[in-house]
Amino acid sequence: MDILHPMLGMMIWSGIILLALLAQRIPVVIKHWGHLQYALHSEELRPRLPIRMRYVTDNYNHIFEQPTLFYATVVYINLMGHESTINVALAWAYVVGRIVHSLIHISVNNVSWRATSFALSSLCLLAMIFGELLSWVA
Repeated sequence: MDILHPMLGMMIWSGIILLALLAQRIPVVIKHWGHLQYALHSEELRPRLPIRMRYVTDNYNHIFEQPTLFYATVVYINLMGHESTINVALAWAYVVGRIVHSLIHISVNNVSWRATSFALSSLCLLAMIFGELLSWVA
């Protein structure tokens, strides 16, 4: 029962999304090499990207938003020695939820399904955080 394993799982998934982003971006950069000044910021590049490429770009950004709180929560739980079957299960459920969110986002991008997977994974994260709060005040 190691709470750091789900953290590694999230890190691996983030790396996979990074590889997908690079696989899509490198050919565009090579094609437009020397003429990329219009893309000083990713927002300027996005309108010129095909919609599927924008999905991967957007998901890559999402992978570095809320999961940072997940990483901090997992490290805190580990450092406090509060690993439990419940925390490990919640951490894995969070990772699975984020993977499902990504797969929906970069494929069909059904916002209702995406919002559902986001909400469910967020509830797992909140349960871990509030569990720590309850252990602190108890």
